[in-house]
Amino acid sequence: AYGWHVIADVDGHSVAAVDAAIVAAQADDRPSLICCKTVIGRGAPTMEGSEKVHGAALGDKEIAAVRQSLGWTSAPFEIPAEIYASWDAKAAGAAREDAWKKTFDEYSRHFPREAAELTRRMAGKLPSDFDAAADAFIAHCIDKQETIASRKASQNTITALAHVLPEFLGGSADLTGSNLTNWKESIPVRADCPGNYINYGVREFGMSAAMNGIALHRGYRPFGGTFLTFSDYSRNAIRMAALMKACTLFVFTHDSIGLGEDGPTHQSVEHISSLRLIPNLDNWRPCDTTETAVAWKEALKRVDGPSTLIFSRQNLQFQQRTPLQVDAIARGAYVLHDPADAKAKAILIATGSEVQLAMQAAKALAVRGVPVRVVSMPSTDVFDRQDSAYHMTVLPRGLPRVAIEAGVTDYWRKYVGLDGAVIGIDRFGESAPADELFKYFGFTVDHVVAAVEGILV
Repeated sequence: AYGWHVIADVDGHSVAAVDAAIVAAQADDRPSLICCKTVIGRGAPTMEGSEKVHGAALGDKEIAAVRQSLGWTSAPFEIPAEIYASWDAKAAGAAREDAWKKTFDEYSRHFPREAAELTRRMAGKLPSDFDAAADAFIAHCIDKQETIASRKASQNTITALAHVLPEFLGGSADLTGSNLTNWKESIPVRADCPGNYINYGVREFGMSAAMNGIALHRGYRPFGGTFLTFSDYSRNAIRMAALMKACTLFVFTHDSIGLGEDGPTHQSVEHISSLRLIPNLDNWRPCDTTETAVAWKEALKRVDGPSTLIFSRQNLQFQQRTPLQVDAIARGAYVLHDPADAKAKAILIATGSEVQLAMQAAKALAVRGVPVRVVSMPSTDVFDRQDSAYHMTVLPRGLPRVAIEAGVTDYWRKYVGLDGAVIGIDRFGESAPADELFKYFGFTVDHVVAAVEGILV
């Protein structure tokens, strides 16, 4: 039904049958699915067809019986020369590689510009003008000072960077209108039309796995979107991207109770923290347009692994920064606010939509004679990789800390300690307008003020 070339009922124990199926697949322009029929434990006289051979060793007695049934006389780990020669692909591979190089050298002489572009893209290098374009858009965000949803800020960034990234290959798991992963010049890929945007359908895992393959092949920079809660369906592909160091970009929107009336089935609570637990995965949850643009820039510059870009449905207030603060966003966390005329008595740490709450609470605390520092931490993963000296400049010892994030609280204990406080959500959400939910779950200035005063007692 999807246009695949399906080769069914192949005897998986027959070399000739499998070889014939492969030859047939290679002769067809469509993607092929070869369906082999096999018997588990084939050749084991007493265990063939049994689940016992799945997760346990056969044992010496059964191995001896298998050898006899297969007529195998070679010693353990010994590969007969004629079999090794049939499987040794080094010489043939070297010959094909040499032929390819000669072909490409000839192509390069006739089409030097195109060859240079292909070489750049296959090497995973960004265009020479990428940094300038990204920095110009960051400056544009600072000048415009928009209060918009970070998912919209993401779309604006995609639109700006697409002009210098011909390798951009976007997509969404049937949520383009919500994820905002498309851009004005994006062209949907069709069977009869090449493009740069894939409508993956409602198949988050398939999308994520396909993007991994595209990223590993190189030549394109794939990114695809879905709701953050649906990252659960992509989990294995995300983990494999991190394991394989594939530079895949996973875009997750509607990141918290801020999505509102869809309720707890769609409201992410544990997802951000669980993604942070995956080794070699960088996670970004920006608080406004500027942090969003920087997050995209840093994720695209990464060459040794995947990144998630986590965005809100609701509008987020633009935050004012100095040039030094803008530069520090790329380090994962930075001081967004320090008291002007007093020494801070505590630190508020926040991410994403909760940064604006931290800033509002800092003003209220200042009125009450409690000056505090506000740290925006868009990427805990990137911040954790910074040197200890930088850690100390952002989170100096001796200052009590309160972390604020609309998700589970346990993850933040490594930053605030057992004596600090975490304002979060350790239960599933509810169905209501976003503003009402934030109040219901304690994301209010009064609650933050009380938490700070509580740890200072």
